[in-house]
Amino acid sequence: MPTHSETRVMPYTARQMYDLVADVGRYPEFLPWTAAARIRSRKPRPDGAEVMEADLVISFKVFRERFGSRVVLWPAESRIDTEYLDGPFHHMRSNWAFQDREEGGCEVSFFVDFAFRNAILQKLIGVVFDEAMHRVVRAFEERAKVLYGPV
Repeated sequence: MPTHSETRVMPYTARQMYDLVADVGRYPEFLPWTAAARIRSRKPRPDGAEVMEADLVISFKVFRERFGSRVVLWPAESRIDTEYLDGPFHHMRSNWAFQDREEGGCEVSFFVDFAFRNAILQKLIGVVFDEAMHRVVRAFEERAKVLYGPV
């Protein structure tokens, strides 16, 4: 089961990066292998969090798979937690955390852990997993430059 963890310093505010990652519906505009996104529902919780259920369609070579996830948005804590609902995975979860830095910019931490049910797909992604995760993180960095300008 592949996992990936990465922390980056970005020249943007924690709120800007949080907003970018929380905007799941726009992922097909910039995220590699993301062919479509649909928000199923969005509901506020009494504890200040918001729960979004969303579908993403991932397209990689000859594979095209839809999966659903529950995304818990924690705006006060600048955190986003995602858990798997349905689709081709055996399991999947990810976490984002954003923290402003005194000297400017913010620290972005990302963690993902998943495994596909399909052994062929799991083997295929295993070969390119680290590079794929680096490309995903870079895609968010590039999107920040488009939205907030180069710094």
